Amino acid sequence: MHHLDTAAPAADHADDILYPDAIPFVLAHLACFAAIWTGVSWQAAAVAVGLYAIRMFGICAGYHRYFSHRTYKTGRVFQFVLAFLAQSSAQRGVLWWAAKHRHHHKHSDQPADVHSPAQSGFFRAHVGWIFTRRHSETDYDSIRDFARFPELMWLDRHPYLPAFAMAGLAFALAGWSGLVVGFFWSTVALYHATFAINSLAHVVGRRRYVTGDDSRNNWFLALITLGEGWHNNHHAYQSSVRQGFRWWEFDPTFYVLKALSWIGVVWDLHSPPEAVLRGEQRLGRAVVEKVAQQLAATFPVERIAAELARSAPLEELRRRLAAARSTADLHLPALPTLDEVRRHAKARLAATPSLDDIARRTREVLVESVLNRLPATA
Repeated sequence: MHHLDTAAPAADHADDILYPDAIPFVLAHLACFAAIWTGVSWQAAAVAVGLYAIRMFGICAGYHRYFSHRTYKTGRVFQFVLAFLAQSSAQRGVLWWAAKHRHHHKHSDQPADVHSPAQSGFFRAHVGWIFTRRHSETDYDSIRDFARFPELMWLDRHPYLPAFAMAGLAFALAGWSGLVVGFFWSTVALYHATFAINSLAHVVGRRRYVTGDDSRNNWFLALITLGEGWHNNHHAYQSSVRQGFRWWEFDPTFYVLKALSWIGVVWDLHSPPEAVLRGEQRLGRAVVEKVAQQLAATFPVERIAAELARSAPLEELRRRLAAARSTADLHLPALPTLDEVRRHAKARLAATPSLDDIARRTREVLVESVLNRLPATA
């Protein structure tokens, strides 16, 4: 759910292991051990459950579905309430969070996406990126629509004030155990449930839609994140206020927002078109290109180039491969035909009406890759 910056992930490793903005994250984890001395009262446990649920709603309905994706509308007062509630989770400022997330969708599972397990490994995608200094600044250019509100700018510049207020409430309700168990335990649980959408939801689960990334639907994550686990659905249609596209896909955040719409607190809730729900929407050019590049990389390009180099003179090969880029039916030994590429795509992808477009573009990319790997001279 949080997301990143434009520099390549490789640059991260030159950054500090720990810098001031990451200290609250570390301290929150360490504070959990204070329960050894405070004990765990039932009142504190109840506070923990309550704070987890209400703040998870703030993250899902506020940070994510409203500020990042604008999937519904609301007034300025409730907009501030959402931002305050979301920031009480101690996940940095509202504009910082939303800007990072918008960047993620622009570069999902590509080299610029630090939250991609495919690009940087599971641990770094889940939590390691937090210890990188360059991710601390808010990209206000990508969140101009909300940066125009001075109260949101104020919140973003004082990211932990709502968390301090929530910690004070927990202490008032259940004493020291309320602070340690009620506030810090639930805060750390919120961290890792949220981060699991960045990491685990790109590794484990089902892909109903072709999205050009590794997003997956994961029912367990949907349970612990109030509906965010239907991640492949979300990547298929990001402007939908509901992420559980089927009636059985548990999405409490949407249920609450729907109820709030009945009393006029929120309105204009965006729903996915029927064509999206049925998997009949054709993919955009950018998604087709991403999927084709990924599929082409699954073929043994080096072996194909080597076999072709032995089958005919190099100049003739280059001429025929150049023709093959625009003539899909041209057959060359060892080079997969368009039908073979189509079958390969069908076996690896979810059903999509853009399968032929993907297959054609994949073969073009494959031919180009083979051409680039042919020897310079015989």
